[in-house]
Amino acid sequence: MAKRKLNKRQQWRIEKIQKERANRAARKEKNVQDQAEAGELGAEQNGLIIAHFGQQLDVEALEGEHRGQVFRCFVRANIDSLVTGDRVVWRPGKSETGVIVARCDRNNLLERPDNFGALKPVAANIDHIILVIAPEPEPHDNLIDRYLVASESADIPAVILLNKSDLVTDNNRTAIDALLNRYERLGYQVVRTSAADSQGRPAPEVEELVRDQTSVFVGQSGVGKSSIIQTLLPDEYLRVGAVSESTGKGVHTTTTARLFHVPGGGNLIDSPGIREFGLWHMTPQEVEYGFREIRPLIGLCKFRNCRHMGDPGCALDAAAENGELSLERLKSFHRILQDMAQQQARGLKLN
Repeated sequence: MAKRKLNKRQQWRIEKIQKERANRAARKEKNVQDQAEAGELGAEQNGLIIAHFGQQLDVEALEGEHRGQVFRCFVRANIDSLVTGDRVVWRPGKSETGVIVARCDRNNLLERPDNFGALKPVAANIDHIILVIAPEPEPHDNLIDRYLVASESADIPAVILLNKSDLVTDNNRTAIDALLNRYERLGYQVVRTSAADSQGRPAPEVEELVRDQTSVFVGQSGVGKSSIIQTLLPDEYLRVGAVSESTGKGVHTTTTARLFHVPGGGNLIDSPGIREFGLWHMTPQEVEYGFREIRPLIGLCKFRNCRHMGDPGCALDAAAENGELSLERLKSFHRILQDMAQQQARGLKLN
């Protein structure tokens, strides 16, 4: 579909906005230069971004006399987008302020699309994603697989954590065991626990999981993600969302990504509540890669343009028939492709 041509007023508004942004960046850069020339900035040193607040970021000093202190920093205009977990080079200023002058190389970057389909970075330099599920609200393959596809795409290991295991009953045990066993057979680490013991202390399985790691907790609202973090960080004032008794859906309580140090060792990045990862920004080939057991089947279909949606000679259907690929995962794969196609078609109509 051809792009809509902008009228003169729209072009003028866009040019005006771009000019204003350029002017703000120039003023910011001049202010940094003025401080440097006046000797108001200290020597360059390494730091860690622990929170993001629009144009300003909280940076923890990793060395020198300020080690462990947090500074509210501005960013030089020539640095691209920064996120919680990024390691940076910065210079301290006056009154616990500073300037970020460079970003260090990243090991990885977790992104998710916003409501408009544009990719939004969430966190960087993560050791593993901890996907929290619970018996209530009921876990579903499709939602779990969306998170796993995102983690595989970002090349970040994923762990599935079943929280509220005390809510497993004779009515739901068979379904939950079958669900978790399916992912264990694929090589995913699965941990069963409850957020805390009777004394309010973190469960040992959770403590072991996060020790000496930088972890991101993700998952559907209401699964107890914030409750787990609260037990690990008892001194932090994290509000815990309640699950609605009428709908079974939770409420989002976290508004910005923050990095916390766990007393027993390790870091936690608490990301905003995410009901599900939208994957419509990905190509079907990227989704194929996100399914571990589908990845080796790529290129084995009878026809090169196979859509893997019941096409003749499809290697995925053959793998499902001989037990190499579970029917549940194949259905989930189909559902994701269908949802992506619908989202993309909707986006074309809006344009």
